[in-house]
Amino acid sequence: MTLSEGQRVKLAADIALADAVARPTGAVVGFLSLGEGAAGTVERVDGRRPPAPAVLEYERLKSLLGDYGHTMPAESRKRLEEEVAALEPEWAAFQREGSRVTVRVRFDNGFVLDGAHEDVLTPA
Repeated sequence: MTLSEGQRVKLAADIALADAVARPTGAVVGFLSLGEGAAGTVERVDGRRPPAPAVLEYERLKSLLGDYGHTMPAESRKRLEEEVAALEPEWAAFQREGSRVTVRVRFDNGFVLDGAHEDVLTPA
């Protein structure tokens, strides 16, 4: 789904906003959450999340291996291939996410959720 500023949305799932709230005595009182179906307005669309450092490192090492791997000593090439393989899961996860964006939503009850992933919101 592509979100835009001013669009009305609602939560597709419950979102916990804080850890357990405790009294000074240490007794847990409860926790704060926004319930599924809470409606609000998109205030800002931040665009695609930047890649994690591991994703950037994967891209760098993969490029290095592709461009210069054939000229490297066997042990160096093997070590580089192992480093690339170790970063492969993070790269694959990043690719599966596609162009997922984050948004800022102001809910009708006054709460503001910033940095929310678009997949937890549906059109209202």
